[in-house]
Amino acid sequence: MTKLTKALASCLIMTLPITTLAGKPEFAADVPENVITPDVVNTRTLGKLEFFDGMPAPASVDKVFDNLDLIRATTAFLDGMKIASLRAMFQGYEDAGASPNEIVITETLMDARSIWLTPNTTTIYIGANVDISSGPVVIEVPEGILGLLDDAAFDYVADIGVLGPDKGKGGKYLLLHNDDDTAVPEGYFELRTKTYEHWLLLRRSPGPNGETESAVAAVKAGLNVYRFSEAGDPPAETFINVSGKQYNTVHANDEDFFKEIHVALNNNPEGAFAPEILGTFASIGIKRGEPFAPDARMREIMTEAAAIANATARAITYASRDRGTYFYEDRQWNSPFQRQSYEFLEDGARILDDRTYFFYMATGITPAMTAPPVGSGSVYAMTARDEDGVYLDGSKTYKVTLPAPIPAKNFWSFMLYSGQTRSILETDQKSGGIDSNRPGIKPNADGSFTIYVGPEAPRGWENNWAQTMPGKSFNVMLRLYGPLEPWFDKSWKPGDFVEVK
Repeated sequence: MTKLTKALASCLIMTLPITTLAGKPEFAADVPENVITPDVVNTRTLGKLEFFDGMPAPASVDKVFDNLDLIRATTAFLDGMKIASLRAMFQGYEDAGASPNEIVITETLMDARSIWLTPNTTTIYIGANVDISSGPVVIEVPEGILGLLDDAAFDYVADIGVLGPDKGKGGKYLLLHNDDDTAVPEGYFELRTKTYEHWLLLRRSPGPNGETESAVAAVKAGLNVYRFSEAGDPPAETFINVSGKQYNTVHANDEDFFKEIHVALNNNPEGAFAPEILGTFASIGIKRGEPFAPDARMREIMTEAAAIANATARAITYASRDRGTYFYEDRQWNSPFQRQSYEFLEDGARILDDRTYFFYMATGITPAMTAPPVGSGSVYAMTARDEDGVYLDGSKTYKVTLPAPIPAKNFWSFMLYSGQTRSILETDQKSGGIDSNRPGIKPNADGSFTIYVGPEAPRGWENNWAQTMPGKSFNVMLRLYGPLEPWFDKSWKPGDFVEVK
């Protein structure tokens, strides 16, 4: 045997499986077929994947890691949406001229020039980014306020005002980080939190005939946000009137979304966000305290992931396949709170689509949004479709009837929102909708109300009409303020939108 022959034989022995040389191993397992990875696996998503006895080939490794990064970036968008949403709110406040702990207020109410998720035009909104990164902060509120405090993870911290511990009488709240050992003096409502940034959202109803001056004056006289270290001599609060301003508070739907997440992580302490979501962010290169600098491959994947996740959120919100979000079997009205959980839980499981629906469409988490006391607070129902399940179209005219008696102690409203921004539909009407307090609105003979929406008002029904725009989609939110028992037991139900031919 020549040297070459011996070398070839040696190589052959080294590369042949042991079973070829020695037959079946003495200690052989009975391996089920479904445990084995074939040398070639054909997949619908990634095409052909190749292996050497279970070891993935280099080309297959590249495919699966690209896919894994895409999955995790898509998950980061869907699960991190609530974090980006609140970060966008804070950025919007800054763009409108308000620094952290300064107050924005809609002194003459809201209109479509400001981009918010599902606001209304009947309430005075008061908001702030309450930042405790420099120590505890006092939130001093006047009487008659309804509001909430959510942290930077968009988790509920507390109700403020009527549904909070001050019971609408006003008072001082002291907001501290969980690790802060500051002694809390008597006279403060103590609030503990895991983040630095927080969304304070307060609401105040206008006076008679929609007059806002007196209510705004009362807010300014009694509302102040300042450091606890300044409690002995609190500084005057800064109020920024944002009525009529053009600014945006809605998170990005493209790859800029991931930049918003990075800012949120850096603006808050370790432990502000759940380890699971932090792990998802870290897996695609988004980490607190480190630069966010994706390479060309990762930027391409993030662009793809944002497009897929945005489409997914829109499908869940406007075309849900889950009948559990619908209030009635024979109506189009639905809500992510239909399961009556502000944590989006059912039988101990997180209903992920409900959470996505809510945070893509709306803002503000509080238990009061799911099941307010009868006769107080408000309830919400949304639809983007007519009675036949067809998307609402701004070039068409529709009517919808609320049967009598309408179970709202205070008043009811319809608000129209853009299918693009989820903010107030841009039209020539400042109201962006219609409510039961509108002067001249008329009931039907039986006490019910029929409302019309379309590009032009039907003759004789001008005061019962809200404008839409041809070529634009829209969705509608029905609000009942001070909902009564027939809403909760579902003995009353609103009509669907019917196209007027």
